[in-house]
Amino acid sequence: MQKRAGIIDYGMGNLRSVQKAIEAVGHSATIVDDPHRLAEFSHVILPGVGAFRDAISHLKTTGLGQAFVEAVASGRPCLGVCLGLQLLFDRSFEDGEHAGLGLIHGDVVRFAAQPGLKIPHMGWNDLKFTRRDPLFEGLGANPYVYFVHSYHGVTADPSDTLATSDYGGTFTAAVGRDNLRACQFHPEKSQAVGLRIYANFMNLD
Repeated sequence: MQKRAGIIDYGMGNLRSVQKAIEAVGHSATIVDDPHRLAEFSHVILPGVGAFRDAISHLKTTGLGQAFVEAVASGRPCLGVCLGLQLLFDRSFEDGEHAGLGLIHGDVVRFAAQPGLKIPHMGWNDLKFTRRDPLFEGLGANPYVYFVHSYHGVTADPSDTLATSDYGGTFTAAVGRDNLRACQFHPEKSQAVGLRIYANFMNLD
């Protein structure tokens, strides 16, 4: 059965590629900038690239942030992607200190500078799953996915971490709690692995 995904548009780009990926796995996807419309969709996605401060400000002033919180509270499957993962946390230290949506407890911090470590982290890295989750059903033990980021989330509760990767040390690559999940990497840029992740997400009830 075809399901309907609402992709939240809060002015931070990369929306069309997410929409195309959802359509490629056989479901419909609509880009939404009206918070009142999110109730129409069976699945809700919070994607994004860019600066945390600008993103959280737009989410709060438009009501889209509260609408996403309400979508999570409703029990519908919800997914954050890249910046969308970071926005779920309590706070970010990107360009100061900024409160997030508080759906996943912890902080968003910059990769620590190390000799030879380029920031942003950009490219393919493998995932190490810390617990089984339907989002990653059917993937190999250590699938490769595509990252572009300078900051990463640090979960206060380790059980919220679904997968890690390594870049100058272990960092959280995916989080999840109940019906809410999020990926620091870009499934829509991760070829067959990413499409399987989106298909798995759309198959969640």
